[in-house]
Amino acid sequence: MLFFCKYGILQGQGEEKEIKRWERREGMEEEREEIHLSFILIHPSSLSPSLSQRTELRPRVARPFSVVVAIDFGTTSSGYAFSFTEDPEAIHMMRRWEGGDPGVANQKSPTCLLLTPELRFHSFGFAARDSYHDLDPEEARHWLYFDKFKMKIHSTSDLTMVTELESVNGRRVRAIEVFAHALRFFREHALKEVKDQSSSVLEGDEVRWVITVPAVWRQPAKQFMREAAYLAGLVSPDSPEQLLIALEPEAASIYCRKLRLHQVIDLSQRPMMNGLDLDGSRPFDSSFRQAREQLRRARHSRTFLVESGTGELWSEMQTGDKYIVADCGGGTVDLTVHQIEQPQGTLKELYKASGGPYGAVGVDLAFEAMLCKIFGADFIETFKAKRPAAWVDLTIAFEARKRTAAPGRASALNISLPFSFIDFYKRHCGQSVETALRKSNMNIVKWSSQGMLRLTTEAMNELFQPTISNIIKHIEKLMQKEEVRGVRFLFLVGGFAESPMLQRAVQNALGQHCRIIIPQDVGLTILKGAVLFGLDPTVVRVRRCPLTYGVGVLNRFVEGRHPREKLLIKDGREWCTDILDRFVSVDQSVALGEVVRRSYTPARVGQRKIIINIYCSPSDDMLYITDPGVRKCGAITLDLPEPGAAAAGGDGAGAGDGAGSERREIRATMQFGDTEIKVMAVDVLTGRQVRASIDFLSN
Repeated sequence: MLFFCKYGILQGQGEEKEIKRWERREGMEEEREEIHLSFILIHPSSLSPSLSQRTELRPRVARPFSVVVAIDFGTTSSGYAFSFTEDPEAIHMMRRWEGGDPGVANQKSPTCLLLTPELRFHSFGFAARDSYHDLDPEEARHWLYFDKFKMKIHSTSDLTMVTELESVNGRRVRAIEVFAHALRFFREHALKEVKDQSSSVLEGDEVRWVITVPAVWRQPAKQFMREAAYLAGLVSPDSPEQLLIALEPEAASIYCRKLRLHQVIDLSQRPMMNGLDLDGSRPFDSSFRQAREQLRRARHSRTFLVESGTGELWSEMQTGDKYIVADCGGGTVDLTVHQIEQPQGTLKELYKASGGPYGAVGVDLAFEAMLCKIFGADFIETFKAKRPAAWVDLTIAFEARKRTAAPGRASALNISLPFSFIDFYKRHCGQSVETALRKSNMNIVKWSSQGMLRLTTEAMNELFQPTISNIIKHIEKLMQKEEVRGVRFLFLVGGFAESPMLQRAVQNALGQHCRIIIPQDVGLTILKGAVLFGLDPTVVRVRRCPLTYGVGVLNRFVEGRHPREKLLIKDGREWCTDILDRFVSVDQSVALGEVVRRSYTPARVGQRKIIINIYCSPSDDMLYITDPGVRKCGAITLDLPEPGAAAAGGDGAGAGDGAGSERREIRATMQFGDTEIKVMAVDVLTGRQVRASIDFLSN
């Protein structure tokens, strides 16, 4: 066994940490010279990391979880579902809540939170929205109402524990507290419902929690949701395995494995011409009316039964068949490409998750831009600040009508303007909204004497087209990738997938390349899949790395290969600094349980902490941590117990005295094949675990 050894300084958190770093290779034995430095992170050689084939991070120990509770935390709507491990084929949906919008099927609750002026929790969901609506306009200016706040996590590039969210009235609160309030609400409701249906008393550690996040979210956002769950009391930080982070399109893919033929709508089965059936009828409206009716009947019991194995749709698929899941949600569109592995029914990711902010919120923003064009951006901003509750009413009215928009619709869509909007505009601008509409020369929007904006078919197309176009372009670009060519199915899931406008456009653009499949309970697909993921987290066997990860190392300087500005001379030897030592590369396949190992040795006796900076890049063609596109994204911290203290209560006699003089090796093990990056460490001398953590939020 060969040990490559380099000694140096690890710098972090304002304090320099000396380390020695070791790498093992078989067949050779050699030890390299010691380097004494005092100012820069030094790591070892150019040995590229290799993944140990099917090496388990730790033995899988069956936890005595009695129930799995999944929370689908969406941009526009959220909900929970659960399943008892003794009856995993039954998924129980949350109770039907009070409130709702006329003509809208309320499968979940709107992601709305209301806090009192003293920043205390008041309500969530329909209750929050209705309570805010009922407040006096002057009083409402002091309450904090948050809506669609999940998007902030996706759009913030420097997310930390102190990132703030702005409420409708302009007041700011730490984002972690807003999310914790919402998760705490779900925790209380879900546990009460689980206990009502459980025949035995459940302890806190018998519940496994699952929280869904977009697949395009990076590690900081995933860690943020985990920290919010800790703050909400879902689980303890000392039991991290009790909480799983599920990727939304991945969860949908897991559920789609269970589908029977009568549970899907195949848009490709009926011949289409210009988006209509050849007989001139519109298949979208009729088929979804039937689907919603079946779903309404099923929801009466709120219990869904799933196949114990794979569903009938999967019987048509053979080993190697590829399919895409497009999660079209409120805030983002997430795409994942999977391959079915028969006969075990596991899934293999073929291409790294992709997507963007192309969710249904884009249509809402287009409607707001249209209002700004008609009434002026200054007035809209003033109205939102002065009459926040009325603005929420207007957005709700648009949401209800947006869901009824369909291609080929002849009649206009009527959007009711709140009386306070009409009155406020007249007093603020000195003219009526009808006059403003006439002066705007926007012929595709009409005024109704009943106090409504009448949006013509052209107007609705103008609102939907940019968002839908982005979705289709992204799917088309993905299907051109070598790894993705030849997909058989495209599954449309998520709340936005219910839109006939999106269905028509996707079928017209992509129906010739693959079959377009929509689960009947499309808005609940991710939630059900998240429950199944919690019951069996190993179902996705192989994932693709979204980024390249590594650390900066020191290597022998080679004239002509390394730039002179990287030259470091120490004790007469020439070294090249800032070389990127890769752990994994972007789009690299990593199987569940495969690990990357590195060993470190403290350079000082009594050293209590090692901090290792992690760098990432969206590409794999860089050599140094200073190259464009490479950034510091996190840090691994190894907390080292005192050698004597560790051995004193340990297994081996005499280890206490020897630990201080023996060369102490700390072996860190990192796992990249799960939905989160994980790290653990062991003191090789004593065999004891070392407290190891990985942080992406304190960068």
